[in-house]
Amino acid sequence: MAFPKLHLLMSTPRFLTSGQCKQIANEFGTPAYVYDEATLKKAAREVLDFGGPYGFTGRYAMKACPNGAILTLFRDWGLHFDVSSGYEVLRAIQVGIPAEKISLSSQEYPENIGELVNLGITVNACSLKQVESFGQAFPGGRLGLRVNPGVGSGGTLKTNVGGPSSSFGIWHELLDQVEVLTSKHALEVFRIHSHIGSGSDPDVWVKAADLTLNQVRRFPGVTHLNLGGGFKVGRMPGEDSTDLGVVGPPVKMALEAFAAETGRKLHLEIEPGSYLTANAGCLLATVQDKTNTGDNGHVFLKLDTGMTDILRPTLYAAQQPMAVVPVSNEPASEEESVIVVGHCCESGDLLTPDESDPGLLKERRLTKAEIGDLFVIDGAGAYCAAMPAKNYNSFPEIPELLVRESGECVLIRKRQTLEQVFQNEVPLI
Repeated sequence: MAFPKLHLLMSTPRFLTSGQCKQIANEFGTPAYVYDEATLKKAAREVLDFGGPYGFTGRYAMKACPNGAILTLFRDWGLHFDVSSGYEVLRAIQVGIPAEKISLSSQEYPENIGELVNLGITVNACSLKQVESFGQAFPGGRLGLRVNPGVGSGGTLKTNVGGPSSSFGIWHELLDQVEVLTSKHALEVFRIHSHIGSGSDPDVWVKAADLTLNQVRRFPGVTHLNLGGGFKVGRMPGEDSTDLGVVGPPVKMALEAFAAETGRKLHLEIEPGSYLTANAGCLLATVQDKTNTGDNGHVFLKLDTGMTDILRPTLYAAQQPMAVVPVSNEPASEEESVIVVGHCCESGDLLTPDESDPGLLKERRLTKAEIGDLFVIDGAGAYCAAMPAKNYNSFPEIPELLVRESGECVLIRKRQTLEQVFQNEVPLI
């Protein structure tokens, strides 16, 4: 299927025309995730242009959207990869990612860490236990340290991964103990990594860089500084996004000042996830029902998707851009205020929560929809297909599609069958 490339207003789906939506629905059915190659490439270029005065590596945090087709695109465009589990290591290698381009930072240390390191990956230890475990497995080895610098940035505690309320990384006040462990096992600490969360405040990023550089001073063998990801992406119109062109220069200046002071020229790394994929993906659905609760109630649009495919609204009260795509050829002009809900028998399957609380309803003003109309949820390229309430109510996993730069739409993950939902169950005899 080939599509012409058109530029659309924000009041419409971000990168799909109504004609494309209808063609996709006819050929592949709904619900389905759709990604746009041109948008992915643009974001990749912006990350790679971030640069560093003494060398730079841009990594993709693959947990945001781990589809193999997207991984291979980013590989071919020059990105390296940040992974969050031993399983992600193997998944990346399976699709052709060279092991030396993979860095592991994991809450749960893989039991097969020896096997993974021998493949050629690098590792950031995220706790004292992980430093000890790595030292026992690889005395004299090279290790990165993920440090919690004591500050964070993010919209909620669920997206803030730095500071005293976060379990991620080694608390900066525990580095004396890290020095004891690295000395005990003759480990070479070559990288200091920090990750503060999904915020857009440049001042917080610069402060995090300064705090992380202070940790670098403690380890004379460090050659790499990794500031993590979490670059805020504005999904909704008017929502702030991190401007890499604003964040980058003061970070580079901090590295240059550090080099002038110490003679140490550090290689810079960043590893965004949402920044690369969030606005390159959408969820295409169908309005499968419509109901209301009277004059003092609400009009509800019920979609053929929900928390089984997109969990961000339920988890974070996340706000996603939405557009109704009428299936009739008549121009749509009338609007109405609606609550959009998913298809699960679950009160939490709410797609238009109030931004203050995922349990509160908030009406959304949209084009008036009829049963059978198509519905697009934009800003769904990151932490959507990657982390659904998979198979709840026994709904199968949905397909993923990619609109190539040529306009061709290709399948990059098949729709799961019902038999695949329960194929690993063992019946009682």
